[in-house]
Amino acid sequence: MEESMEEEEGGGGGGGYEAMMDDQNHNNWEAAMDGYRQQPPPQPPPPSSSSSSPREPPGVQLLAVAAAASERKGPKEGLGPPPEANGVTMMMMKSCDAAAAKAATAPTPSATININTSTSKFLMNVITIEDYKSTYWPKLDGAIDQLLTQSPGDYIPISYEQIYSCVYKCVCQQHSEQMYSDLIKKITNHLERVSKELQASPPELYIERFNLALGQYMGALQSIVPLFIYMNKFYIETKLNRDLKDDLIKLFTEHVAEKHIYSLMPLLLEAQSTPFQITPSTMANIVKGLYTLRPEWVQMAPALFSKFIPNILPPAVESELQQYAAQDQKLQRDLLQNGFARGDQSRKRAGEELAYSVHIRTNFS
Repeated sequence: MEESMEEEEGGGGGGGYEAMMDDQNHNNWEAAMDGYRQQPPPQPPPPSSSSSSPREPPGVQLLAVAAAASERKGPKEGLGPPPEANGVTMMMMKSCDAAAAKAATAPTPSATININTSTSKFLMNVITIEDYKSTYWPKLDGAIDQLLTQSPGDYIPISYEQIYSCVYKCVCQQHSEQMYSDLIKKITNHLERVSKELQASPPELYIERFNLALGQYMGALQSIVPLFIYMNKFYIETKLNRDLKDDLIKLFTEHVAEKHIYSLMPLLLEAQSTPFQITPSTMANIVKGLYTLRPEWVQMAPALFSKFIPNILPPAVESELQQYAAQDQKLQRDLLQNGFARGDQSRKRAGEELAYSVHIRTNFS
């Protein structure tokens, strides 16, 4: 009887202890929930560069504490999952998810730093007018000097890629107008010096020196125009409605050819009347060059230009055949007087053809 009463008291004591612990845990949970309701809504924490993981909101910490307490109770004494009937837990979880989403989408300081770095890098690449005058144009000026003074077949130790890059950068930085003005001024000064040198030349060297100046300048244009093709395309053609090559040819016409045409043409006519006074190639280069510079100069010596440029004179008519025959006879007499026998060239060609045919038969027989 006493043993059974002791067992009942022991069993009753154990049940009372468990009930007391349940009431205490329930009261702790209610107190925690009341404290959370009185707190303001959680705000997303500001990004911190000192810590690697963001600080959790209070709701997440509260859930973590309750979950840890539940795990410590074990399967019999634990409270189990928090009550969800009142919807407080769902509200807390949604609030925490929203705060985490805002923190994920917030811009980081590194993105701002990258934008500022790229902007400063772009500003550092700006070419001012002082940079153009002190750095870029001197490179172009030296290259143009070498191209204008080179002889045919000479090697020019300049980097065409570097010069083209300078032109490209200056055009992109809105220095096209200044660069075009400097180019025209540079070439104009060069042509004025050439004109003065021609004026000081003696008559016997005048034609040869004019031919040299003309050929040298036209050869230089074949390199200068491609180097400034970007400026030509995006400034001269679009804003000035002109072409760089035409402008540079016009410079030679105005500063050299127009000043010397009336001294050059009589010498050319005299050289034409005296065979081989100058080489035929020199005569052809000058006549074709003058026609390129200004086609109306043909009217000064139509017969001279017609020898090197087709369709200068009107078509031949039957009534002028005798005149053409007389001109051919005069040319033959001039050749004989200069040591060219009639038929020498034809006999030479016939002999070469005969020797070639004999060589072919010998090798393939």
